Amino acid sequence: MEWLDTFRSHAVALPNLAKFAIVMAIIACAPALARRVRIPELVGLVAFGILLGPYVLDVAPQNHPIVQFFGDLGRLLLMFGAGLEININLFRKAQTRSVIFGLITTAVPQVLGTAFGLAFGYGIIPAIVIGSLLASHTLLALPIVTRLGAIALEPVVVTIGATLVSDTVSLIIFGICVSTYTTGFSPSGLTLQIVEVAIFVPLILVGVSRAGAWVLNKLKDNQAGYFVTMLGIMAVAGELADLINLPDIVGAFLAGLAVNAAVGDHPVKEKLDFFGRAFFIPIFFIVIGFLIVPVAVAQTIFNNFWLVVGMIISLIVGKGIAAWIAGRGFGYTSQATLTMWALTLPQVAATLAATLVGYNTLDAAGERLLTNEIFNAVLVLLVVTSILGPVLTELFTPGMVKQDARAKAAAPRAV
Repeated sequence: MEWLDTFRSHAVALPNLAKFAIVMAIIACAPALARRVRIPELVGLVAFGILLGPYVLDVAPQNHPIVQFFGDLGRLLLMFGAGLEININLFRKAQTRSVIFGLITTAVPQVLGTAFGLAFGYGIIPAIVIGSLLASHTLLALPIVTRLGAIALEPVVVTIGATLVSDTVSLIIFGICVSTYTTGFSPSGLTLQIVEVAIFVPLILVGVSRAGAWVLNKLKDNQAGYFVTMLGIMAVAGELADLINLPDIVGAFLAGLAVNAAVGDHPVKEKLDFFGRAFFIPIFFIVIGFLIVPVAVAQTIFNNFWLVVGMIISLIVGKGIAAWIAGRGFGYTSQATLTMWALTLPQVAATLAATLVGYNTLDAAGERLLTNEIFNAVLVLLVVTSILGPVLTELFTPGMVKQDARAKAAAPRAV
């Protein structure tokens, strides 16, 4: 189209400050527009990234080093914040059941996702990576259960605690696969990687936790120093992960967990969250949009329909089986089990960050760990589950609350 080519030529020639202003306007307006059409805010940001990117209007530079750095920082802040936001106190309230459900809701989708990858002709390492992407989840619908007064009910507490286990285990599996894919498989190499991970995880969770708590306690009255130190801890953990060939997002997530208890409700935690969510994390999602070729996504859905559908079904069934096993084992009501399933459906933060790393990971022959088709299928999965999860949570949570109230009313009262 001639008009589009003309627009692109003018867009490319825009001054950098003008492009920056356009991106800032999108960050300010996209969330409100997304809420108006009832889609998750991050989906709106990705959509605007597609619009601005090189495959549509070509307004923003795809490979500009500053843009890429801001996007990388946003990715790390997203995972660091995910570690910080996990409620350790709620996890400890139902620790045993949280660990059990966390392992189940990781293992079942991991197995189904791996089988799905093998069935569609992918190698063992890419197949395991696909399984790890489905194993994690994002508690996107947590504000809904909070609003409905169910946040303190045991099934929700167990699900929140299970997120800690699920995200940690799936990211470690993903990291080992990335390292093996880039360096090549060998028994000695894999053994060395596992040993490095076995040292690295306690080093971050215990060593950084204690050292970070000591430093942060010294700086508790110095908000600027506290803020910078938290960013430094995130950066160091990411770099340490990179040194042993783990993705930096694994280090950032573990660093967030490590300082979680030390930070508590310190005012800087809210400032760091604002710092990330107001600028860097939206840029990360916009940069994701730069990579998406709309025609290629449509072709993936059309030409690889069963690939896309199979991935979605593997996730839905895997999380459903895991919730059913845990619900039956713990004696939960049907509505509580369905709520646990709905809460674990959305694939957003860890899944999207890991997918981008996997897409950019190359082996010695220059082959991508995750193909374009899988990358596009994950984007469809993200949209479907980020809508389906909250909708089902809204549907099942009131029933869980009513069943819990009836059970308490029917219970014999102590004299």
